[in-house]
Parts: sequence; structure tokens; C-alpha cells
Amino acid sequence: MKKQVIIVAGGKGERMEADIPKQFIVIAGKPVLMHTIEKFHRFSEITKIVLVLPGPYIEFWESLCNKYNFNIPHTVTKGGKTRFHSVKNGLKLIDSDCIVAVHDGVRPLVGNDTLERVFSGAEKMGNAIPVISVNESVRKQKKNESKSVNRKKYFLVQTPQCFRSDLLKKAYEQAHNKSFTDDASVVEAAGEPVHLVDGNEENIKLTRPFDLKVAECLLGTQI
Repeated sequence: MKKQVIIVAGGKGERMEADIPKQFIVIAGKPVLMHTIEKFHRFSEITKIVLVLPGPYIEFWESLCNKYNFNIPHTVTKGGKTRFHSVKNGLKLIDSDCIVAVHDGVRPLVGNDTLERVFSGAEKMGNAIPVISVNESVRKQKKNESKSVNRKKYFLVQTPQCFRSDLLKKAYEQAHNKSFTDDASVVEAAGEPVHLVDGNEENIKLTRPFDLKVAECLLGTQI
């Protein structure tokens, strides 16, 4: 099946404490978002890249592409008021019979092996999301006390999350719910079981200034 991707970059990144949204911050010689798109472009089986951006920043992105001579083919569409609505907008540009990945624009360190696993898993099982194990102790807070829980039962969820496009489009016909934290939760609410595959430790979501330092170091070694 064809493989396509929606890269969601509609956030403001307020926790990054920067003057511009974090997806446009320059690290290792170019904006974060360009590194992310390159990861999928190098994964040679991708046939379409859809980029979802905040409406006011679409022209700014175009100026960045000109400045950095960035010419990887991609289609830009406007984001919505929530991540749910942004993905829904992106899905309008995705073919009906393919495997579609949905990825955070500020995860520029996804590994090629992770891409292989999620796309292959989705083709076999209908969907696949990358996760990593929890390495530290975990406690659950309840009122004025906390309780230790078995960390082996919990995983940290990453992107890209991959689905058969017909399955994901149907799931996004639901009304928005505040419990939707990612695409897997939307699909799960539609009655589909979610399948887990291994992610990669480096595939961090750039959220705070410290994350930029880590990404700058790791991306610098890959250039």
C-alpha cells in the first residue's frame, strides 16, 4: 500500500519560551520542521507529505523555504483550533487507500527503524504506534497520598502513529472530545484496538529549551 504522512505543526510552543513557534527554531543549521520533513523524505516509500501549519505562519514558512533553499515536495494546509481539528484538515488531502502516518512536527529525531516498524505494523494490523519503556519508578497520586505502580505495565507513546487511511478517516468522523490526546486515542474511542511497536529513545518531542540542546547535539552528529 502507498505510504503517506501528515506532519502536524500547528502549536505555539509556549513552554519553549521563544519568540517564534518551536517548529521554526533553527537547530543544526536549519528550522526544526525541515529536519522532520527530511526524515520522511529519506524514507523512500513515502508518496505524499502533508504539512499542517497555523494559518498566520504559512507565509512565514514559505519564506523560510526560500531562505534555506528547501525544496522537498510537500503540501501545506491550515491547522484547526485543536490538534484533533488539525489532523482532520490534513486527512482531507490523504488518499483513501493507503497507510497514513501522523507525526509531530517537533520530533525531528525519529529513527528509520521506527518508521519501518510503524508502517509495516499498520499494514499488517490496521494500525501501529511507537512506544518506549518507562525506565524510572512511577507513582500514582491520589488525593493526599501516592502509590507505587508497576512500571512494566506502562509505556511512553511517541509518533508517528500509523493507520490504514480508511480506518483513521472513519475515526475522525467522531465529534471532538477532550480525552483525545493523540490519534491512537481517537481510533480507540471508535472501537479499534491499538497495536504497539518499539519506538526509539532519541525520538523526543521538543517542548522545553533543554530539548533543543539535546536535539542540536544529536542532529549535529547525523549531518
